[in-house]
Amino acid sequence: MKLNYFAKLLSMAGRWLATALLFVSAIAGHGAFFSASSAMAAPTLIAADAGDQVKDKTRESAGRAKGFIQDTADKVEQTANKNADRVEKAAGGKGSFAESKAKRDAARIRKRAEEDASRTQKAVDKTKNAVESTVDKVKDALN
Repeated sequence: MKLNYFAKLLSMAGRWLATALLFVSAIAGHGAFFSASSAMAAPTLIAADAGDQVKDKTRESAGRAKGFIQDTADKVEQTANKNADRVEKAAGGKGSFAESKAKRDAARIRKRAEEDASRTQKAVDKTKNAVESTVDKVKDALN
């Protein structure tokens, strides 16, 4: 069914009227939000302060975790060195197979301890950055 000329004009006017009504209601709705924005400032400031506290605690915890990781790696290396020294003393320092194997093992343990510590510290940094990024996104959403 084809609309005649008059029906087309009426349909077009109806669409324009609906669009205008939609825009007017949107503008009126924003006015309500603008008047309530001063009442929402206090929760936003509280959320921003809480976000800063979370970020500070995250940095502090990450620093402690990284220190603990490095201390653990150092202790593993010290233990590896002690064990290699014990084998060397037991062998009498003659350059035996057991002595050379103990030295190789100690070197391998030191290397792996450093690699593991580095990998774990990177994971701590990644987690810290993810938390800080999330806090920033929440703060931005509230502003």
